Amino acid sequence: MNMTQIWLKDKVMAVTPVLAGPCPVTRVKNQAKDGYNALQLAFGEKKEKNLKKPQLGQVKGLNVKPRYQREFRLEDSSPFKPGDLVSVETFAVGDTVDVSGISKGKGFQGVVKRHHFAGGRKTHGNKDQERMPGSIGPKGPAHVFKGTRMPGRMGNERVTTKNLTIAKIDSEQNILFLHGAVPGATNSLLLIKAPGDLKVNLKKVMADEEVKADEEVKADEEAKAVEPAEARAGTKAEASAETASPEK
Repeated sequence: MNMTQIWLKDKVMAVTPVLAGPCPVTRVKNQAKDGYNALQLAFGEKKEKNLKKPQLGQVKGLNVKPRYQREFRLEDSSPFKPGDLVSVETFAVGDTVDVSGISKGKGFQGVVKRHHFAGGRKTHGNKDQERMPGSIGPKGPAHVFKGTRMPGRMGNERVTTKNLTIAKIDSEQNILFLHGAVPGATNSLLLIKAPGDLKVNLKKVMADEEVKADEEVKADEEAKAVEPAEARAGTKAEASAETASPEK
C-alpha cells in the first residue's frame, strides 16, 4: 500500500499501511527433528491449479492455498501446531518492529547515485568528467581490490528497516500502520519481526467473545420485551375479572 498520514491527537504522522495476515501456521520445526526451532507461515491465496504438488502436500488438511510461505525462527516451537492463526492482534500500538523486504531495482547506476560520490569539478580544465569515479588505485597491484566502490547494479536486494513503531492497528481489515517508510515497491512481500512472545488464535478468541456479547445483548432485549408482554397479559386478566365480578 502507498504511504499516507494519520492524525494522533494534534500531530500528523507519516505512516505506511501494511496488510499483515491472517497467516496460518503450515509447519512446525523443532530441535529434535529438524535441528532448529521455526514456524512456517502462509500468506495470501492462490488457485490450486497454480500450486505445485510439494506445496499442496505441505498444506494438506489445512484448507489453505498459500501464495507465499516463509519461515521464522524462534526459541521454542513446542506451544504451536499446524493450523494456528497469526493475526495483527499479536501486536500492540507502540511496539517496535523490524521490517525486511526486497528493495526497488534501480538497474545499472554510476558511482554518484550508487555510492554518493561528489563527482568532479565542472570547470578549470575538466571536460566530461563531472560524474566519473576517478582513479581506483595504484598501478602496482595490477588488479581491482574486492569491495572497491564502482558502477554496477543497484537495488533489488534484501533490506531491513529496524525500529519502526506501530502507530495504529486496524483489526477488522488486518492492517498495521507503521510510522515511517518500509523497503520495497507497492504490493511487495514484507517480513515483520518483533521481540516478545508470539500469540496465536487471538482473532478466533475475539470473534467468540463478540458472539457471546451479541448473544447476551439479544437475551437482554428478549427479556425486556417479554416483561411488558407479561404485564399487559396480567392487566387484561385483572380487567376481565373485574368485568366478570358484577355478573356473579
